[in-house]
Amino acid sequence: MTKETIKFLQQNKLLAGVSEDLINEIAQNLFIETFKPGDIIIHEGEPGDKVYLIAKGRVKVVKLADSSGKVLMELTDSDFFGEMALIDLHPRSASVVALTDCEILSIPGDYFEKLIHAHPQILINIAKILSERLRLSNEKILRDFIEYEKEVTEQINRLNYLIEITKRVNSTINLDELLKIILEIALEITNADRGTVYLVDELKGEIWSKVLEGNELTEIRLPIGKGIAGYVAQTGETVNIKDAYQDPRFNPEIDLKTGYKTRTILCMPIKDKSDKIVGVFQLINKKDSFFTKKDEEMLNALSIHASIAIQNAKMAQELVNNERLAIVGKMASSIIHDIKNPMTTIKAYAQVLRKKIGESEAIKLVDEVIKQIDRLVNMTQEILDFSRGVTSIEFSKINLGDFIDGVIAFLNEDFKKNKIEIEKQIEFDGEVEIDVDKMTRVVFNIAHNSRDAMPEGGKFIIKTWRENDSFFMQFTDTGKGMPEEVKKKLFEPFVTYGKKHGTGLGMAIVKKIVTEHKGEIFVESELGKGTTITLQLPIVQQK
Repeated sequence: MTKETIKFLQQNKLLAGVSEDLINEIAQNLFIETFKPGDIIIHEGEPGDKVYLIAKGRVKVVKLADSSGKVLMELTDSDFFGEMALIDLHPRSASVVALTDCEILSIPGDYFEKLIHAHPQILINIAKILSERLRLSNEKILRDFIEYEKEVTEQINRLNYLIEITKRVNSTINLDELLKIILEIALEITNADRGTVYLVDELKGEIWSKVLEGNELTEIRLPIGKGIAGYVAQTGETVNIKDAYQDPRFNPEIDLKTGYKTRTILCMPIKDKSDKIVGVFQLINKKDSFFTKKDEEMLNALSIHASIAIQNAKMAQELVNNERLAIVGKMASSIIHDIKNPMTTIKAYAQVLRKKIGESEAIKLVDEVIKQIDRLVNMTQEILDFSRGVTSIEFSKINLGDFIDGVIAFLNEDFKKNKIEIEKQIEFDGEVEIDVDKMTRVVFNIAHNSRDAMPEGGKFIIKTWRENDSFFMQFTDTGKGMPEEVKKKLFEPFVTYGKKHGTGLGMAIVKKIVTEHKGEIFVESELGKGTTITLQLPIVQQK
């Protein structure tokens, strides 16, 4: 046995105070074993057959027979373990796992039994160490209990807070108000300085939100996948950034414009109960340090309640719109019933007049009266059909130039009264295939909105051109324009801007008719600079 082994034995707490002769004797009766990190030296539940003295390395005593159980204590050089099973003759009560490369001196059980009977000092040493370990264990139990009590208290407080959050996010069904409440809560629970709550628009492949610019709410939109928020909306990953300017996904342009310095960012998906991404939290600059895992956990808990509240708000708005459409439908039905008989009578009188007038200049006026009576009835029926979701369309081939001239002839007098000049820029006037009545309704709705946007007068420009198999009709006014949030919702039912009259269905009907023509509609508008609406339609309708 080497001198180094003798030295290890002399330094071990189990053999403190014993004679040099006994040390030499023990050295002749032990075995040297080595273990790698993660090796299980003792298995819980097995019978005791050795006592282990640590010459080099560090081990942990674990409750459960694997390396991931509850750690009871850690032992290092000069410590010993495994003695209890040889003293009380019970199976091992815990496992021992190597934390580092270890060199262990093991004393066989039968020899150890002779030692403790022949040398009381060893029993005294065991008693001292057990007493010390018991004190440390009691202190650890007390610390663990205090920590556990603190954790339970925090969990209860967190649960109560989540209950309060649930009440707050369910306090409104107005989507704009709801997004504001959700953002306030997110800032509160993360102690962030600023933030944004985005919602996913699946149809457009975008995320959108509303931000306060001056006294007005402005809608902002980003493509899914662009920027940090767009990346989170696309991947569903949580992004926790400690230094924004070191992350290539961060765009510093907004900081340059506003003078605000972004340091830390926490961006997380808002998911519904089926794990579908419905929105994104983006929090900026935690006030005291960096965003933590606890912040992520709290936002994740908020996410579930927020997604349910958002879904409820959208459903409530849809129900309101459906109810309003039903009311409009009933009203339209009543109007059709009330005006049908007098209009039929007026039309009959006009037809009689036409026969008596014969071929004269006045016959054009009578024909126009008959035409406008039919159009008035059709317009009312159109509102009724829209409210019921009914689609009926009759295409016919007409000359686009004649169609535009007819529309202008009808608008001219009304626009002159309102000091509005109509300007034609006709680059294409060939044959097209449209539903004349419905497309006339489209132009009238657009024109009347332009008239209302120019109360002091102005110019209304009608432009046409052709590209490949499509023709374009473009309508531009010099009116007051509209803000971005109105433009984004222009084709939704019941949206009006700057008007004291109207149902708010005009542009929704326009969109429906253009879609029925397999066309597209584009809007450009800027406050104080007017509005341009462009229709792209197929020249020939595919059967």
